[in-house]
Amino acid sequence: MNFIRERVLNGEFMAGAWCNLGSSITVEMASMMGYDWVLVDQEHGPGDNMNLLGQVQAISVGGAAPLVRIAWNEMPRFKRALDIGAAGIMVPYVQSKAEAELAAASMRYPPAGIRGVASSPRAAGYGGKFEKYHAKANDNLLTIVQVETFQTMKNLDEIALVTGVDVLFVGPLDLSISLNMPGRFQDPQFIKVLKTVAQTAKKAGKAAGILLPDPGLIDKVHGLGYTFVAAGADGGMVMAGLKQSLDELQNYK
Repeated sequence: MNFIRERVLNGEFMAGAWCNLGSSITVEMASMMGYDWVLVDQEHGPGDNMNLLGQVQAISVGGAAPLVRIAWNEMPRFKRALDIGAAGIMVPYVQSKAEAELAAASMRYPPAGIRGVASSPRAAGYGGKFEKYHAKANDNLLTIVQVETFQTMKNLDEIALVTGVDVLFVGPLDLSISLNMPGRFQDPQFIKVLKTVAQTAKKAGKAAGILLPDPGLIDKVHGLGYTFVAAGADGGMVMAGLKQSLDELQNYK
C-alpha cells in the first residue's frame, strides 16, 4: 500500500484526484496519470463498499494512495474502508475537538484507538501480511478532517491540535454557504478564512488541504500555504467534456 502520511506532514505538495462517480475506471485512469492520491467520495458519490473494493484495487494499479471520504464520522465506516485498503480517510463535517478525537481514534487500533482488529481483510494481505500491517497502520494511515462550517472555524485551533489529525481540509462550497458567502470563493473575506485555516494547520504541524472548483485557483491557495490539493472531480470533468463536444456538434445542426 502507498502510505503518504509522512510526505503530507513534511509539507510536500500532494496533487489529488477527486472521484465521485463510483467508477473503478476513472479512479484507475487518475492513478495511472500520476496523481499522488486518489479519493473515492462515499459521502456524495453513489458507490457502496463493494464498489469501493474494486476502486481501491484499481487505484493500486497506478500507484497512487487510495483515500476514502466516508459518509459520516462513525467508527464502523472507518473500519470498513480501512479494511478494504484505504491509506487514509477523509471525515466530513468535523465541528469540535470531541468529533476530531473520535475520528483519530477510529483510525487506530487499540490501545491508541478503537478500530476493530481482524487479520483477514484485504488491507492485511488477507492474513498474509497482518503482523506487518498491524505494526505500522497506526503510524501510516492519514487522517483528514473537513472544515465545512462556521462552528468548525470557531473550534479550529482545538481541532488542529488533536493528536492523529493530519490534514485540515476545506470543503469550499459547504464552508462558503455556512459563512453566508455561497460560492464566493474569491471574495476577500473568504480568502481571509482560507488563510486562517492554512496558518492554523501550519502552527499545529499539520497540512492544509482543499478541493478547488477551478484549477485556476491552485496558485492562489498554494500561496496561502495549501499543500494537499485537488481541483475538480471526475463527474464534473466528464460533464465538461460532454458539453464541449455537444457545443461543437450543435454548430452543424
